[in-house]
Amino acid sequence: MLNRVVLMGRLVSDPELKTTPNGVSVTNFRIAVDRSYVRSGEERKADFIDIVCWRQQAEFVCRYFGKGAMIAVDGQLQTRTYQAKDGTNRYVVEVVADNVSFTGEKRDYSGGGYSNNQSYGNQYSQPQQQYSQPRQYQEPAPQAAPSYESGTNADFQDMPLDDDLPF
Repeated sequence: MLNRVVLMGRLVSDPELKTTPNGVSVTNFRIAVDRSYVRSGEERKADFIDIVCWRQQAEFVCRYFGKGAMIAVDGQLQTRTYQAKDGTNRYVVEVVADNVSFTGEKRDYSGGGYSNNQSYGNQYSQPQQQYSQPRQYQEPAPQAAPSYESGTNADFQDMPLDDDLPF
């Protein structure tokens, strides 16, 4: 059997690091994942998916990601039930992350996470990005390849004529 989930989306709120009574780090957060299709005349829709990270993954997410940050998640789908404070039974579907990673988008390094002042599709937040001018790549000056046009026969060494070649 196979239970594998790979998602890429934006965090809808800042993740909060918690610790179990045994001292294990954990964080729960929700990401918004755009649907791949849009009906004509409608806005793009998103699905909101709960993610759980444990131990070093939880610490990594809380340190480097914030509301609006794009994140890639690889994990397993898990379901559970619990009884709420009002006595009703609740059913939860969530992704338990095995691996989380950056997506390659440009980050705002000014405060540890992403800043959020823009709204994206009125559904979830997008980081406010501050781009500097791109660096211009300058190729190193080409160096002349060795040329044998100006050489003489004295520049070459005579090979022995025996049949014992080195290759």
